[in-house]
Amino acid sequence: MRQGQAHKRAAILAAAKELFVQTSVERTSMDAVAALAGVSKRTVYDYYGDKRGLLLGVVEDAGERALATLRGLVEQHLDPAGIRELDDLEQALTDLATALGRSLLLSADYLAAVRLINENEALLPELEDHPLDEAHAQVLTERVSHFARAGLLDADDPRLAAAHFHALTALRVLNEPPRRRTEAAHVRQIMTDGARAFIRAYGARGAAA
Repeated sequence: MRQGQAHKRAAILAAAKELFVQTSVERTSMDAVAALAGVSKRTVYDYYGDKRGLLLGVVEDAGERALATLRGLVEQHLDPAGIRELDDLEQALTDLATALGRSLLLSADYLAAVRLINENEALLPELEDHPLDEAHAQVLTERVSHFARAGLLDADDPRLAAAHFHALTALRVLNEPPRRRTEAAHVRQIMTDGARAFIRAYGARGAAA
């Protein structure tokens, strides 16, 4: 994609997300998005077709950026070369969880995307079984599978174990009242407790602790 096209798409998505959150999808006009993005309305329609397509674009863009963040943090904190014992893995998972809380769950951009999904789920049937969901799940599933093979985790179903890690950490934060989701110390505590609970549930009994 030419640099100019990428710049226009980024400007349109940023403008749309801001307006959708401020005034709702229903009450946001394509004219307003175009004006805020500094492009013509025709350009917005050419790139995204209609407002529903634009909303999907906003959500998918947020999902792709969240996936990149997740991959980076997993590479940083769950490097197999530095994890030999169960204590190492517990510390690594705790560090990963707190980093995810700080980088994603306390991110205004990420929380805005979550809000848009929750408020407009009926408009976005494409999100059911979306490839991004599988990509997100696969990142942690691969590492859980590795540590199960290494004898540090008892996880016959690595995908289920990865889903439990998500449920014990990020999902718990997202289910908190909105005010509490913005409290850094509260988010950090939930993420830390979740990582430790995961180890208690899945840590291999014969592994050194």
